[in-house]
Amino acid sequence: MVMSNAIKGMAQWCEAVTGVEGSSGYIVLLVCTVIGYIWINDGFQINGSTSKQAAAEEEEEEPLRNFTIKQLRHFDGTVDENTDEQKKVYLSVAGTVFDVSKGRDFYGPGGPYEVFAGRECGAALATMSFDEELLDDPSHCDTLGVGDKSQLDDWLEKFEHYRCYPIKGKLVPDAKLPPSDRIISMEELAKYDGMDQEKPSGEHAGYGTLPIYLGALDKVFDVSFGGVHMYGKDGPYNRFAGKDASRALALMSFDVKDVENTDISDLDEKKVKVLKDWVTSFEEKKGYPVVGKLEKKL
Repeated sequence: MVMSNAIKGMAQWCEAVTGVEGSSGYIVLLVCTVIGYIWINDGFQINGSTSKQAAAEEEEEEPLRNFTIKQLRHFDGTVDENTDEQKKVYLSVAGTVFDVSKGRDFYGPGGPYEVFAGRECGAALATMSFDEELLDDPSHCDTLGVGDKSQLDDWLEKFEHYRCYPIKGKLVPDAKLPPSDRIISMEELAKYDGMDQEKPSGEHAGYGTLPIYLGALDKVFDVSFGGVHMYGKDGPYNRFAGKDASRALALMSFDVKDVENTDISDLDEKKVKVLKDWVTSFEEKKGYPVVGKLEKKL
């Protein structure tokens, strides 16, 4: 009754304002159309996009990265001792690393597949086995029979397109990493400056992104193993990529003259300690693999 009176009152008001008898019907139709459009498009649009779209655009997609076996093991879904927060759950299938945190009940602690968390498990999934010998080595996938290979492809399809688990990068086995004692010249170092966006191929086939080298003290680190967003193209520390950044790191400087100058002989003990702390962080906290030694100038 109340609704009926309200509609009747609206009709009389519309006809009085427009001077056209029956105009209220068109206005009601217009209102219904607008409401329907808003409902279909999931809310009002702001600057040409819905609120959900705007939020999604704000979340920049992380660039693909490389993982060592040790780095991947960190993402097992347990509680981080340093932050008291749950770690994400990653796993690798034939070298492709997925974020399966949405499936924590299956792959996280206490789940039926928790043994696969933070591990390469392609061959194990394909053969439906929990055998430890099949874990942590993507090369096991290369020796699968035709039937098991088909099962492996099904798992990859399921993870990427059915479960829509985000792909985070590629697992690079230790055997594919360059030896840590090889000598790297400044010319060779400069080739890996994070600016090349081509798909890895040749000796780097199987990588998620091309290597990014950074020299510190006498070591060369590949910071593509977790530092792409920092040292890659458009990253805040990209100016250090492909260079011996020892002096710049010790001085905490972005000045071009410090970035280009490799001499640290004039630095005091305090500055040298800062540099050593960077190196310790790269090795122990970040887990960047050491892929060589800087060539010493005579």
